Amino acid sequence: MAKDSSKTGFAGAKPKPQPKVSADGKTIRAPLTQNPHAIRDTREKVLEVAIGREVRAFRKKLGITVADLAVATDISLGMLSKIENGITSPSLTTLQALSRALGVPVTAFFRRFEEERSAVFVKAGEGLDVERRGTRAGHQYNLLGHIGSNTSGVVVEPYLITLTEDSDVFPTFQHEGMEFLYMLEGEVVYRHGSNLYPMKPGDSLFFDADAPHGPEQLTKLPMRYLSIICYPQNSAG
Repeated sequence: MAKDSSKTGFAGAKPKPQPKVSADGKTIRAPLTQNPHAIRDTREKVLEVAIGREVRAFRKKLGITVADLAVATDISLGMLSKIENGITSPSLTTLQALSRALGVPVTAFFRRFEEERSAVFVKAGEGLDVERRGTRAGHQYNLLGHIGSNTSGVVVEPYLITLTEDSDVFPTFQHEGMEFLYMLEGEVVYRHGSNLYPMKPGDSLFFDADAPHGPEQLTKLPMRYLSIICYPQNSAG
């Protein structure tokens, strides 16, 4: 006999999981899926591993299987599996066959091995003072580091912003990307779209920067806050 469908929706169907709620009635959000402690590969700088990753990436980009690639290159499935997993070092002849089949130059297989990961270290007080477009009087922007082209596809600009008695309010910044603010000193009423946020040291605000935003009321000066702006590499910023 079928189960009562009034509770499950269909006979035998599992009930839809309900979101977890804390004692104060707030919904408990699921943890982030990214593991910041994960290591991609302990052999990151091994040439075979770098080549294997590129071969697999180019193959998947074309939407073909290992078997398809084996037919196109006349390389055995077992050998291709070893190459993609970084277990063996392919010969130049093998790389040329893979190059022709995948439609990429041979040098493309070495890209990840040769690629450098950049870092910028800025000592206290040594950031670069800059003027951003549209900045009003008294807004001091201290750029704390910049990395242009990178593997993430995202540009991140960290600024230390200082406002003084001479500063103007300016609630109409608007640009592409996302922005994160963290108050260090002073107090401000910050506008984002039609919402106002009174901010004190330790408060933070994370928002879509495409909406008009900026300090609406300078409550307590001097004021300093960290502003981190990120946007796609291929945009003007």
